Amino acid sequence: MPTDPVLKTLFLPLESGQVDLDEEARVLFCRARAGRELALLDVAAVTCEQSFAPDRDALQKAGQTVVAETDQTDFDLVLLLPTRQRQEARAQLARAASKAKPGGVVLACAPNSEGAKTLETDLASLLGGAEKLSKNKCRVVWHEVKPEAVDQSLLAEWSQLDAPRPILDGSWRSRPGIFAWDRIDPASRLLIDHLPATLSGRGADLGAGFGVLSRHLLEKAPKVTALDLYEAEKRALDLAQENLASDRDKVTLTGIWSDVTKGIEGPYDFIVMNPPFHQTGKADRTDVGQGFIKAAFGGLRSGGVLYLVANRHLPYEHTLNELFARTEMLADEVGYKVIRAIKGNGKAKGK
Repeated sequence: MPTDPVLKTLFLPLESGQVDLDEEARVLFCRARAGRELALLDVAAVTCEQSFAPDRDALQKAGQTVVAETDQTDFDLVLLLPTRQRQEARAQLARAASKAKPGGVVLACAPNSEGAKTLETDLASLLGGAEKLSKNKCRVVWHEVKPEAVDQSLLAEWSQLDAPRPILDGSWRSRPGIFAWDRIDPASRLLIDHLPATLSGRGADLGAGFGVLSRHLLEKAPKVTALDLYEAEKRALDLAQENLASDRDKVTLTGIWSDVTKGIEGPYDFIVMNPPFHQTGKADRTDVGQGFIKAAFGGLRSGGVLYLVANRHLPYEHTLNELFARTEMLADEVGYKVIRAIKGNGKAKGK
């Protein structure tokens, strides 16, 4: 398993004994990730909370108990790997504090380049203090939850920062932390403009987000009879299904919380997608988009069509040309490209 510097740093206070756990302790790990460091949590009960399917799958494979979200409280220790979006990160910190019992500890970590100093300041503001360690270009911060020291007004305010809310004049519901949460991103808009009204039958939206492509597709193509929405982030998928609720009378809609790169169902007549090219961190991950393309190929029927939008610089053409019988650039505008690819006889070219 590759080294995860943030996870490694998160556990330093436990390794050094600066944060102590007895064997009967109850531990909650919010936005948990798998790693050998979790072996340090040799305690009575560990609950891993993770709504992102690839991390959920890795934790389950490692034998951890994983839920998207828990209603339990009064944990002795709450671990947190906050996300990068500021509102969501503060909401996660407030939630971690509310999950710890009086006298329990909140322990969080972030890379120095992704808000570690802010995390320390926020924890101190919320709980009345913060201890810290720095290593691996990361900072881990922690503090005991003392009810008399907690800023209750800040706790209440921050708890609502990532709550679902109306956006775009009330025509959608979304929440901070998911991709392009408060707008229709330009790549998706370009793809929407190039989707034909003739699409029909059973289709899929890979990486559906909060439902932007799916809803516009259904408005544009009345002959679509069924649409499967694949999304790795459950918080986004729940919103997508809410945003498409009015379409359920016209088509069969199915939300699928999964890692698309592990494969999809099918066979589909068409697939649309605006694949992600980041996972954890800021670096481009072209392998994720390539995994989406391979999954789309596997899920399409012979003659099925893929509509893909991507940043212009991402090198997806080789994978598309290797697999699909025909590919065509439909648009190359505002830094994005839209590609249509048609599957041949069910086999990759040259296979």
